Amino acid sequence: MSDITDLQGTFTLHNGIEMPYFGLGVYLSKDGQEVIDAVKWALEAGYRHIDTASIYRNEQGVGRGIKESGLNREEVFLVSKVWNADQGYEATLRAFDDSLKRLETDYLDLYLVHWPVAKKYKDTWKALEKLYHDGRIKAIGVSNFLQHHLEDLLQAAEIVPMVNQMEFHPYLVQQALIDFCNKNTIQYEAWSPLMQGHIFDMEEFKGLAKKYNKTIAQIALRWDLQKGVVTIPKSTKKERIIANADIFDFELAEEDIQLLSGMDKGKRFGPDPDNFDF
Repeated sequence: MSDITDLQGTFTLHNGIEMPYFGLGVYLSKDGQEVIDAVKWALEAGYRHIDTASIYRNEQGVGRGIKESGLNREEVFLVSKVWNADQGYEATLRAFDDSLKRLETDYLDLYLVHWPVAKKYKDTWKALEKLYHDGRIKAIGVSNFLQHHLEDLLQAAEIVPMVNQMEFHPYLVQQALIDFCNKNTIQYEAWSPLMQGHIFDMEEFKGLAKKYNKTIAQIALRWDLQKGVVTIPKSTKKERIIANADIFDFELAEEDIQLLSGMDKGKRFGPDPDNFDF
């Protein structure tokens, strides 16, 4: 794992693309001024990775925030995802075009299959491969794919996914899945790294926050990065966006990484990739 030293540091994907290992998630951020401000504040604070999805219904505001930040488009690692209702080959190509229009950009840095929709995700993946070959996406990946989904996809895929974005926190480590992804050079990425707020009640985190003189959120996010996992905490509050990124002046000791990893209960706060109905 590369050194985790600063907010603009990256992990290298298997096709050589540099993916910033820390970013801003915008799930549940309202389109319009709320998400525009969140994106601008994040970019102003030094973030260079913004993660959205068509189902978040805020791509327009994300695109506007990037434009208003004054940064060149090339300086921002921009991610979106194809929603379940748009899966399948032709529908995915159309959905991608629609996302680009809303984001006011002519390419994405990373595009993900949002959920493994049965009987559709292989055709969806073929569409992503085409968009990648056409130079319209720098990297392609999946989200919420368990090992059996990945194994099934890899049988038909020409390109191995570069990223797998999963619910990830100390109650849901899924180390065997991380190991499988690492073995296949698929970069692991976390969503819901703060357990939808539940970590703030946990004694282990309170103890570590005191030990390192950091906030509970900072401990959790630093743990993600030291596990080699890209992380994208979401917030629409300026001070929280800035505080979340203040994790590069300390390092968790190995025993503390093990302590948090050892809390794994296989507990999800979000939907189960094997059992979702949307």
